[in-house]
Amino acid sequence: MSVLLRTIKVLGLMFISTELFAASQMDLRPGVTEISQDVYDLHTLILWICVVIGAGVFGVMFISMFKHRKSKGAVAANFHDNTTVEVLWTIVPFLILIGMAVPAAKTLIKMEAPADDAEVTIKITGYQWKWNYDYMHDGFSYFSSLATSQDEINNKAPKNKNYLLDVDNPMVIPVGTKVRFLITSADVIHAWWAPDFAVKKDAIPGYINEAWTLVPKVGTYRGQCAELCGKDHGFMPVVVEVKSKEDYAAWIAAKKSEAAEAAAGDSKVWAMDELMAKGEQVYAQCIACHGAAGEGVPAAGFPALKGSAIATGPVAAHIDIVVNGSKVNPAMAAYGAQLSDADLAAVITYERNAWGNNTGDAVQPADVKAARK
Repeated sequence: MSVLLRTIKVLGLMFISTELFAASQMDLRPGVTEISQDVYDLHTLILWICVVIGAGVFGVMFISMFKHRKSKGAVAANFHDNTTVEVLWTIVPFLILIGMAVPAAKTLIKMEAPADDAEVTIKITGYQWKWNYDYMHDGFSYFSSLATSQDEINNKAPKNKNYLLDVDNPMVIPVGTKVRFLITSADVIHAWWAPDFAVKKDAIPGYINEAWTLVPKVGTYRGQCAELCGKDHGFMPVVVEVKSKEDYAAWIAAKKSEAAEAAAGDSKVWAMDELMAKGEQVYAQCIACHGAAGEGVPAAGFPALKGSAIATGPVAAHIDIVVNGSKVNPAMAAYGAQLSDADLAAVITYERNAWGNNTGDAVQPADVKAARK
């Protein structure tokens, strides 16, 4: 009887520990979508199957060792084949695996189902180290980059609760609407991961993966790149804002207006002071590699721009390396696909005239457009 009581106590402790684990932040998050709930329920089901199997196996093992220990004079039985036992230990695990496989297969089939009926399609392209969101039905795209300040990263300022999980331009989708994601990469393998949606897909150069979601609750949801993709892999967050359908329609209209303004900016002639002001804003994306004062990070292989041959040499060479990237140093990415002609012209002008470079060159969007051809 004492052995039975001990066994019940052990099983009780295992149950309590499991419940505490499930209630803690160490457990999987249930998420907000139907798929994420299915994944959570599947995880919980299989966890409990494993708990029951573990409790049964170890319970029988402990009781057997205790009741049939040598100090009580137990003598090991001498027996060989037992067809019934062998059949049971083959059939029972098979049935258990089938019991796990059926709900798992249903969830996977639902996750991988084509999203042909999606109302919104967004092409997601991974870059080192940012995301591009292309709203294919609405004709505009933009980049989403880390918004955490360098002071926080370098321990010069307190870290906020969303440290390394804030972006300048989050993805925006409408609530209660099926959204299809087409996921690819422009350079190396990334992975777009939004845990609250149960969406995690590799972004592979030259290949398009597909996923979908339907979010029933307005809110802000955060994730990260989940594939080691280079030195700034940890600085590549995913932020999705789910808006009401009315707010989403207003946001779409505003983004279309911005896209029209950007197109107009690509066709106008800019004054030097306009280029410098805009260029300083765009250069914020370059600070991590080239420094706030153009001093570079030589130890990491990122050259200075202050007084450099590129920033003070021929304009055509400067435009070429910014638009097409460096053939010598692969860390210098091609920004031709990432920035508009006006943005490129402004940042090149800024680099050629900031920090004492003072070349006097004013690069125009038309110069960049010509260099793209």
